[in-house]
Amino acid sequence: MSDASYRDAIFSTPLDRVARFSFDEKVVACFPDMIRRSVPGYGQVLGMLGLIAQRHLRHGARVYDLGCSLGAGGLALAGALPPEAFAYTGIDVSPAMAERARQTFADECPEHAMQVDIADIRQFEYAPAGMIVLNFTLQFLPPDDRDALLARLYQALEPGGVLILSEKTVDADEYDNAWRVERYHDFKRANGYSDMEISQKRNALENVLVPDTLEAHHDRLKRSGFARSMTWFQYLNFASMIAFKEG
Repeated sequence: MSDASYRDAIFSTPLDRVARFSFDEKVVACFPDMIRRSVPGYGQVLGMLGLIAQRHLRHGARVYDLGCSLGAGGLALAGALPPEAFAYTGIDVSPAMAERARQTFADECPEHAMQVDIADIRQFEYAPAGMIVLNFTLQFLPPDDRDALLARLYQALEPGGVLILSEKTVDADEYDNAWRVERYHDFKRANGYSDMEISQKRNALENVLVPDTLEAHHDRLKRSGFARSMTWFQYLNFASMIAFKEG
């Protein structure tokens, strides 16, 4: 990326009152480090996007990347597919994220058609698309808004198109869920986060990131029109699903 990225230390000092988590300039500056150390399997999810697109994306079709942040999903696609294979539209509500993504695409893959819009994905007017990516984005929307969004995305997909949905999840069994959460905290400690950082970030995300069970995700996909969906990847309490629109 053209701008420097920094180590995530946002929650490394005691805070009298932890603010709600937001994707502001401080988060943008350290986001690559934050997500690498905070999301188990993130690199594997990105690495599969291009392979999935090679198998399922109609040549020249549009790809939407919703909540694209700094554009890592777009870079993964551009690295796997030639410029004529797809047209990319990333959407993010954060102006700081969108601006960094635009600059990254201009620097790293100038031959590809890479567009980034600042918008709320719930109100965006979608054109027909062959692939839609929701990487760790749905979890930040109010639960009551999730069904309506997925129904709109189903309508936007072309027959034969696919939706990639990656999310932090919660286990319906409280003991299994506690084990996954404890091991997730071990994962973060192994990546250099202190107990204070883990606790303060967890408090900041409370009522901002509201996870669903995998069963709830698949039920919602079915209600939205997808007759077939599957979990293709899971690492602790993080998972990625693919849903198919019949063609």
